[in-house]
Amino acid sequence: MKIHYITGIVALFTVAVHISMRLIMPFGLSLQFNNVIANYHNIQYAMLLECILILLAIHGFNGLRIILLELRQNKFWESGVTILTIAAMMGIIAYGTKTIIVANGLGIQ
Repeated sequence: MKIHYITGIVALFTVAVHISMRLIMPFGLSLQFNNVIANYHNIQYAMLLECILILLAIHGFNGLRIILLELRQNKFWESGVTILTIAAMMGIIAYGTKTIIVANGLGIQ
């Protein structure tokens, strides 16, 4: 349960930094294609997005795991739910990381 609390609190602060960085320019202007791509080319901002991706994936899938574990309580169910949520979390993180890398222009297609 501690991982859930820690990821929630840290995600709150990283998302606050992300939102404050978006408030630097008008909202409509910040959504233009050139500005979005420029954000991904900024390595610090790309790392911030990666941190948000990892924190929210861990927090979200751990929350889903906790909900599913409340449905049943036996060893087989607990192991299956844990394995499936970790696999799904890793898949989401891998796909999101690939998106950040491609948008950054590092060449993985």
